[in-house]
Amino acid sequence: MTLCAHDVACGHGRREVLRNVDLPLQKGLVTAVLGVNGAGKSTLLRCLGGLIRPLRGRVTLDGRDMAAVSRRQIARRVAYVPQSQRPDSLTVFEAVLLGRRPHMGLGPSRRDLAAVENGLTALGLEPLAFKRLEDLSGGELQKTSIARAMVQEPDVLLLDEPTASLDLKNTEDVRAIVRRAAAAKGLTAVVVLHDLSQALRFADVFVLLRRGRVHAVLDRSGLGPQVVREVYGVEVAFGEVGGHPVVMPLGVADAA
Repeated sequence: MTLCAHDVACGHGRREVLRNVDLPLQKGLVTAVLGVNGAGKSTLLRCLGGLIRPLRGRVTLDGRDMAAVSRRQIARRVAYVPQSQRPDSLTVFEAVLLGRRPHMGLGPSRRDLAAVENGLTALGLEPLAFKRLEDLSGGELQKTSIARAMVQEPDVLLLDEPTASLDLKNTEDVRAIVRRAAAAKGLTAVVVLHDLSQALRFADVFVLLRRGRVHAVLDRSGLGPQVVREVYGVEVAFGEVGGHPVVMPLGVADAA
């Protein structure tokens, strides 16, 4: 399964946020989208997921223009988790079951119910299964959203700041779940992140946005102090702690 952006411009209404985006996104890998606040990371994610249409260019799934694919067909293959969402009166179980809707007939099958149970277990949500979303903490609500996306059994998983509300343990749990799913199921996973140290642990490929364009697409070996300075305007040092990569900010870079 291949998700690609072909010379895409995207934005809000007629306001162009990103332009000339060419991205082939690989299955089995986690891609992190990085850049300063307002760089267009969330806009790009929504465009890749078919939630907003490109102003120019096209996004394709296996070579097929997503503009020609029905919302139900997209929902069977693409799962999207936004930064935040307004809780409602559903229980956690009911909210996660909604992830099976694209696959359901008139009602949930045994497979649907088993998928929900597995999703709740994977995210440690079983004790909260019958708690209402409006009574959850921000982290619990975010984990519920991720569980719903995972039970959708998508080919493409799009996550907008998935660990923003999570504590250290839950952050590690989500990172492990996404990486394991990408590797084991050949998932194309795209994750918007702000923390560079976390991105290095989370992702295999890094898309850096700057001034309305894709500034660079890099693997781990290519992400270094120079490109961070160019994109963020900050001097950093790269190192390791316990065998894990760490990015330490040293101060604002001198203006070029």
